[in-house]
Amino acid sequence: MIKNKSDHSLVYTDEFINTIEQDFVFSNKPINRFKVNLETSKNQNADKKALLEELKKNINSIENCNLKSNSKHLILGDGEPDSRIMLIGEAPSATEDESGKTFQGEVGALLDKMLLAIEIKRDSIYLSYAINFRPPEDRKPTSQEIKRYSIFLKKHISIIDPKLIIVVGSSAMEALTGSGNKISKERGNWKEIILDNKTYPMMISFNPSYLIRFPENKKYSWEDLKKIRDKIKELKIKL
Repeated sequence: MIKNKSDHSLVYTDEFINTIEQDFVFSNKPINRFKVNLETSKNQNADKKALLEELKKNINSIENCNLKSNSKHLILGDGEPDSRIMLIGEAPSATEDESGKTFQGEVGALLDKMLLAIEIKRDSIYLSYAINFRPPEDRKPTSQEIKRYSIFLKKHISIIDPKLIIVVGSSAMEALTGSGNKISKERGNWKEIILDNKTYPMMISFNPSYLIRFPENKKYSWEDLKKIRDKIKELKIKL
């Protein structure tokens, strides 16, 4: 059971549960600290933006890639790049490839509902994919493709530098863990990934597109979401 903090939270929580059960320094003078912090923040934002642009160029320079040659857009990521939470999906589908944005259509609507169930607004986090181009016919990426793009994904994580990573889907799981196990065996437990001597806590869960096809698994996704909510509180992440 979850605690009811406000009517606003309850609405989203009940709505999501329904989808599960149905279908889914000191001085006497004042110091202007705000100005210093603001300038530092602006510099950090500019550096991160430049690094993301460089990463995008590096990904786009890939040659002899069937994924790239059959896609309209390179989808790097969207949302808030300074967020302490990064959500990583598997790969764009036709809907995302057409729009050039992450998690669109029915999949995006379900993801929004899932996040709101634990009081997270989509635009307050950063979203990306393990594979940056749409696989032909929306097929599952091969292990070779996942391995090839995992180099860029790990660099992407280092640039965003989140406090918490949410991984949805088996391809994203494989990209970061190297595991080819079924996601049903790996989801629901906190894992860690170390990049550039930094340790990131990571929760693996089902992809919203999978939950649309197999809604009976929404109950497990809800358990994962509650653990994510608790970790956000533990790490004192502000959104």
